[in-house]
Amino acid sequence: MYMVRNQLTRRISVASGRELADTVIKNGKIIDVFNGEITDGDIAIVDGFIVGIGKFEGKNVVDANGRFISPAFIDGHVHIESSMVTPPEFAKVSLLHGVTTVVADPHEIANVLGVDGIQYMLDSSKNLPFDVYFMLPSCVPATEFEHSGATLKAEDLRPFYQEASVLGLAEVMNYPAVQNTEHDMLDKIMDAKKFGKKIDGHAAGLSANDLNVYMTAGIRTDHESTTAAQAKERISRGMYLMIREGTVAKDLKQLIPIVNDRNSRRCLFVTDDKHLDDLIRDGSIDHTIRLAIQSGISPITAIQMATINTAECFGIEDKGAIAPGYKADLVLLDDLNTINITEVYKEGKRFVENGVLVEELKTNPLNESNRLKNSVRFHELFDEHLHIHVKNSKANIIEIIPNSLITKHIIEKVNVCEQGMFQPSVDNDQLKLAVIERHHLTKNIGLGIVKGLGLKSGAIATTIAHDSHNLIIAGTNDFDMITAANAIKEMQGGLIVVNQGKIIASLELTIAGLMSERPYLEVATSLHEIHLALETIGANKDFNPFLTLSFLSLPVIPELKLTDIGLFQVSKFEHISVDTNH
Repeated sequence: MYMVRNQLTRRISVASGRELADTVIKNGKIIDVFNGEITDGDIAIVDGFIVGIGKFEGKNVVDANGRFISPAFIDGHVHIESSMVTPPEFAKVSLLHGVTTVVADPHEIANVLGVDGIQYMLDSSKNLPFDVYFMLPSCVPATEFEHSGATLKAEDLRPFYQEASVLGLAEVMNYPAVQNTEHDMLDKIMDAKKFGKKIDGHAAGLSANDLNVYMTAGIRTDHESTTAAQAKERISRGMYLMIREGTVAKDLKQLIPIVNDRNSRRCLFVTDDKHLDDLIRDGSIDHTIRLAIQSGISPITAIQMATINTAECFGIEDKGAIAPGYKADLVLLDDLNTINITEVYKEGKRFVENGVLVEELKTNPLNESNRLKNSVRFHELFDEHLHIHVKNSKANIIEIIPNSLITKHIIEKVNVCEQGMFQPSVDNDQLKLAVIERHHLTKNIGLGIVKGLGLKSGAIATTIAHDSHNLIIAGTNDFDMITAANAIKEMQGGLIVVNQGKIIASLELTIAGLMSERPYLEVATSLHEIHLALETIGANKDFNPFLTLSFLSLPVIPELKLTDIGLFQVSKFEHISVDTNH
């Protein structure tokens, strides 16, 4: 208590001009996210907090040289695991793009390792110059129509609400469980409310009436809008609209037309799932701001959506603005239209200058007290395990929509051998798809047909397969698919490209089959090699094949997906046969 009083006393003394600030930033154009305008003044910083704007002197003076000073950016919903690097490495990349705070949902690793996975993410995110807040995974597994590595009940999540970094309950994607008032789901929702926490939604495919159910339950956000009409419905029902621009799901251009001066403060930006190479090349929330500006949104409004809107949505009271009492998380820009970042400050300390990290980030030691690095287990595979029987030559097929999580359910004629088994066709772009349960040695293998990947030869496989993260493989032939599966097991998770029985590129993801232990630049190099390998086997260049593949097993996104139990029709929430004769 004495230290807290001393700190407050000093901050007030500096604010009132009686003492020197630790740091003063002068000659900058301050972006005022409250009034939506640009102001002038010195920014006084003490103990990492802004204590005043006006005329100040400090022990350390930074000359902004006329640059714009923005609050640092906040990602309102992200799965760090999708970057394929650990939280410390993810922080390094994010800081380079002006993001100093994220709201993360660790449900990827939770689906593999349960509470141990959540604890790992909490532990590895501590003591970083980068704030990771967490929403607790609400749906592990996402549905009862697949097998994940863990099942999390309300009582499993409850202890985590004692963690200061936990803000609430993550995307509630099991709408039927809410609508049907299933006890465990209601317990999770009521626990979040009891602890005064927030609840995120996942309203893919839901009608305006369905949103009534979510809002009544206390669910206040959604990041699954894909049309302007859906976006407007969510705002009109009182939800915060999360505008997503990730690697697969790129929704900004469809949603941004509904944003105006009257409703913009109910909108925020999220990445959800973004691969490391895209983060490095295009950016994070800074990239989304640029796209919004290019679409006609004013730069200050776009910055509001990337800062104060997100902070207010989640009740983060000391972030998102340049004002006394707020943390000195700042981004210096030399151009408002291009959002060209020259410096990034975290709590008043400069961490990025001219695109380079100028301070080392501590890496937290890996906790290996569980199956963190031994999570890929399945029985030996043989050709017959991948046989798909089709009687009448017509099959239910998953058709990919480029850069969308949504797929189409189509019925097409397929090639069938004399024994009545489906034969992949490169000419028709009909490939075999398999999801192999990799957690509990159940021997479950779901089989299907996918159209749109465009492979001309070989196979690709990954243990990133939302949300249960079983092993998912797509290929032109069984031999390469089995070769890929065996190599993934030996690596204990990752991404792999196989052609004619040979591994032509791979990336080991030894942490739960989702993340690499290596530095982000090394991971980026491996990803580049994988993209070159994808070109050699003819993969579709209009989207990221691996990230698209990883969502083909997510049974809460329309229309047709594949789980380890089989082909899943989302609209009916039931499994169907590949063969249309059944």
